[in-house]
Amino acid sequence: METMGKAICLMVLLFCAAASPGQAEVYSYVDGQGKRCYTNAPTSDNSQIHESQEVVISKPRSQPWPEARLLGRREFWPKGSSDAYNSHISLCSNRYNVDPYLIKAIIRAESDFDSNALSGKGAQGLMQLMPGTARDLHVANPFDPRANIDGGTRYFRTMLDTFNGNIPLSLAAYNAGPNLVKQTNRIPEIPETVEYVQRVLHHYKVYKGGNGTGR
Repeated sequence: METMGKAICLMVLLFCAAASPGQAEVYSYVDGQGKRCYTNAPTSDNSQIHESQEVVISKPRSQPWPEARLLGRREFWPKGSSDAYNSHISLCSNRYNVDPYLIKAIIRAESDFDSNALSGKGAQGLMQLMPGTARDLHVANPFDPRANIDGGTRYFRTMLDTFNGNIPLSLAAYNAGPNLVKQTNRIPEIPETVEYVQRVLHHYKVYKGGNGTGR
């Protein structure tokens, strides 16, 4: 029964895990086996809103980041290649002290370098910012690659600061939200998140080793 209860909790967690930064309201409840579970909607009489700590964005920008106009987005920003974004990645890497190869690996996993990417959950742009997170980061146009990379890198810098520079935990927090990761101080047992961390680390290793294919 304990194993079944754990499996049920894991299935519930899958529904509340976000695919990118910015989390919805989370509820918690205690199941019949006494285990605390989390969901994105109240499911029982003892459900209550799970109080989450506000994430304070690290290292605010010292100057405004120019926004690109939405003129022929697909013509102006090519899809599927990192070459057009290397200079922006380099600038944000220096600005927030994040390895540029790691930024590139996150973009590869999140959007495959499609600046117009829009997920079913509403995540936008290269680093798949949720609208609420984009507002917190002062990214007025998430489809502007420069602003999106700046905001996404700054948010990931926050995750690195929160988890003492631990890259796997920071990636898990970027994908599933920092609060779930804080509760156990390990990567949540969510298949999507586990796979996401592995995928980013794989791309990171390839880029870092100079064995990339130019993407």
